[in-house]
Amino acid sequence: MEYAERLTVPLRWWAQGTMMVASFWLAVAVVDALSNLAVFAITLVVAAVVAGGLLSYGSARIELTDSELVAGRAHIARKHLGTATPLDADQAHRAAGVDADARAFLVLRPYLKRAVRVEITDPADPTPYWLISTRHPKRLARALNS
Repeated sequence: MEYAERLTVPLRWWAQGTMMVASFWLAVAVVDALSNLAVFAITLVVAAVVAGGLLSYGSARIELTDSELVAGRAHIARKHLGTATPLDADQAHRAAGVDADARAFLVLRPYLKRAVRVEITDPADPTPYWLISTRHPKRLARALNS
């Protein structure tokens, strides 16, 4: 394994999720028609849904091995990869916005401002490049270009 990263959600998202569950609990607890057990059960279900959503969204991985690049659920052989370019926050914003190609493959997370653009050289693949959010764009680009 030359590079591995999990795109986990930031701690502040967990804090916001906890506050949302607490607010939901408060809203349900003031209903006099529900027993304490029902309030607890409903709140537990909401907490599980919030935690499951955060864990699922933050489960995307970037892995680079000798033979392939894996980004999220997609993978591509290294022989089909061209130049990898690290992008700062402004460049990544433009690459995902006004400069974007609709055929590009994107693994973007709103809490990660930097990214790497990886050119695809496979003539049979209509995807011109992959745009991948990362916490370490220079390190990932260096690994891809080696």
